[in-house]
Amino acid sequence: MSLSLTIELNDQDLAHFKSALEAAHKAAGDRSPDEIVSAAAALLENAQKVRLPDFIRERLERLDDMIAMVRDEGWHLDDEDRRHVLSALVYFADPKDVIPDHVEVLGFLDDAIMVELCVRELRHELEAYDEFCEYREREARKRGVEPSAVGRTEWLDARPGYTRAWRPSLFRFR
Repeated sequence: MSLSLTIELNDQDLAHFKSALEAAHKAAGDRSPDEIVSAAAALLENAQKVRLPDFIRERLERLDDMIAMVRDEGWHLDDEDRRHVLSALVYFADPKDVIPDHVEVLGFLDDAIMVELCVRELRHELEAYDEFCEYREREARKRGVEPSAVGRTEWLDARPGYTRAWRPSLFRFR
């Protein structure tokens, strides 16, 4: 038996998460972009060690996409978009988030909610990256090369449709 659960965040709830993101920015201080990305990646590694509800796991997969988008040399994220994504990732680098990650089952709930908020904010960037990854995978198969050998410039010339495809990824559940 499954149960459908809807979470509706009102303005006060959203303000709470915005406040948490601002606190994470302050806590990050002078952390470098690499440190922020590595800390967010560590959260994903820790999440793989516990049994997560599917709705949390699915959102953490999108966090993995955000990390991949920043790290993917073939994507060449421009500076403004890179700052935008890093600004979202900083929340996941803060060990003092709303619900500590070590709390069984619920520890990653706040992260899932924040991912959902970030995905809404970064929708266009993520959609473009998804399209690029799909193109890269298809083009690499055609050419008989590794997907990492296909770059963004080629995709911009082709602009295909979207499906979730190959990307340099950390987050895998087995």
